[in-house]
Amino acid sequence: MRGHTRVVALVLVAALALSGVAAGLSVLLGSDDPSSASSQVASPDVVRDRLVAGSIVLDVRTPEEYAAGHVTGAVSADLEGGAFDGVVADLPRDASYVVYCATGRRAAIAVDRMLDAGFTEVVNAGGLEDLTALGATTTGSTDS
Repeated sequence: MRGHTRVVALVLVAALALSGVAAGLSVLLGSDDPSSASSQVASPDVVRDRLVAGSIVLDVRTPEEYAAGHVTGAVSADLEGGAFDGVVADLPRDASYVVYCATGRRAAIAVDRMLDAGFTEVVNAGGLEDLTALGATTTGSTDS
């Protein structure tokens, strides 16, 4: 009986380990489904669709980066400078958002924080260059 319990325990441990590996692979491989692991950079098609639909664009770079050039109409919410929480607190939870920074790293953090705060329609668009490649117009020194 004791040997049987060990076998069952080992099988359970192996199953849990494999499910963790599978979850890790889904994060690495990515998904176009905006509801799964939304902090990953969304596909260009998803971002384009959100922009065309009129999603609110949120720029989480520093004020200096924003001033140097940003997507026209983007709301500035400096993630690392302390302004983010105050800006996001005033935004409607049920709106759709496209979040970007310079490379997608800060946008991923911002998306996670927004989802934790109750926002449901939030995608990481990556960096400013990703958005301009999709045809987003910019204001500032990076005018396109």
